[in-house]
Amino acid sequence: MIRILRQMFRTGIVTDRSPQVDDPKIRVVGLEFENSVRKRFRRSLTVRAVDAGSCNGCELEIHAMNNPVYDCERLGIHFTASPRFADVLLVTGPVSRNMEAALRRTYDAVASPKIVIAVGDCGCNGGIFAETYASLGGVDKVIPVNVYIPGCPPTPADILNGFYKIFL
Repeated sequence: MIRILRQMFRTGIVTDRSPQVDDPKIRVVGLEFENSVRKRFRRSLTVRAVDAGSCNGCELEIHAMNNPVYDCERLGIHFTASPRFADVLLVTGPVSRNMEAALRRTYDAVASPKIVIAVGDCGCNGGIFAETYASLGGVDKVIPVNVYIPGCPPTPADILNGFYKIFL
């Protein structure tokens, strides 16, 4: 044990510092968004993400929103595993026939007012999958959608701007 501690002190910190975001667009939108969230919800915005049959490209960008570069937590956006605690339902991918019932149940479990954001071209209109024997198309074919965020996949900045559209 002592040998390991000595080696740790000798080596020091070997990780890189996280890059700081100097994008003024994200900074300004972030401040406005945080103020809007606090005014409307009196707390942070809780999001339930649902993959309705996507290729996981959009999920990677959603996870990138949580990294130190974009850090959606500082803006008051928190993700939850339970739709009962969610303010917003974030849906990616074309709705597959197997996910239709699960998406409806999740939508029904979200408290009112129900805010739904469709992420990516597939979530907006079905994308390259469109309507097939296995896919129903976009999210709006199953549940009502409030905000569309196009892109294949959209960048984390685009997704954050889509959250800001809720309050416009």
